Amino acid sequence: MTDVNTLSDASTRAVVVTYFSGPFLDDLVASIPAASTRVIPLTVVDNASTDGTVEYATQHEAIQLIHSGGNLGYGRAANLGVHSSSEDWIIIANPDVSFKPGAIDALLQAASRWPHAGVLGPQILTPDGRIYPSARELPSLGRGIGHAIFGWWWPTNPWTAGYRREREAPTERTAGWLSGACLLVRRAAFEEVGGFDESYFMYFEDTDLCERLSEAGWDVVYAPSAVVEHHGAHSTSRSLRAMSKAHHQSAYRYLARHYPGPARAPLRWVLKAGLWARYQLSRRVSGVVHGAQPTRRS
Repeated sequence: MTDVNTLSDASTRAVVVTYFSGPFLDDLVASIPAASTRVIPLTVVDNASTDGTVEYATQHEAIQLIHSGGNLGYGRAANLGVHSSSEDWIIIANPDVSFKPGAIDALLQAASRWPHAGVLGPQILTPDGRIYPSARELPSLGRGIGHAIFGWWWPTNPWTAGYRREREAPTERTAGWLSGACLLVRRAAFEEVGGFDESYFMYFEDTDLCERLSEAGWDVVYAPSAVVEHHGAHSTSRSLRAMSKAHHQSAYRYLARHYPGPARAPLRWVLKAGLWARYQLSRRVSGVVHGAQPTRRS
């Protein structure tokens, strides 16, 4: 693990995955210089956008552009960006994130206080200034069922509150998982666990990554001294039904892996049936999953 005393000399890069992200990318690029006293190089991995995103990235001298060759999904494209670079620390962010002044330096300073941190996440604000609950407990069967059933119509229910931890003051602490809208990952830790699991096309790849990092002995740290703003849902809004379906498929994949083997097959069937029913309900209620994190998260 990296010695905290060498952190001041550690190199840092930002990696952003784009998919029809043109209107937002300019704000992200413009926010980076004020977010750090360091020069933060930026890699953009584009998943076959045709809205001008590629043209913008090509013309911007601060961006290293990687053409993914198709819509690879979020985790696979992010892995491509990380593996194409060599920096010690990687900021993986959605394109509709903008960094508040000093945010990147605040993340790195928090990393110096947590020498075993494998990943850190900032405080995420919505465009209207509300704190988004981006540092949560890992989904368990009980919390997951309670949150899934009651989250829409009883948002203060104890299962949702325990899972989202949004009633707590934003203090620096460990978390079960952090929103993938913006993460600072230690390369050594990221590579040790194999990066994002590419079997998740979208959603839950951040939950899975944080869980595997924790199991490998790394800390998952919420650092609210670093602040970013996240617009959210810019890419998912193009195909709400498909994204809602992807969310529920990823939820099943994540939960089912925790209950393997023939003896637990009935439980997996119940999970699949319940999530299918929730997907059908989500289409009727709003077309998207209530409580979804900005752009990609649940």
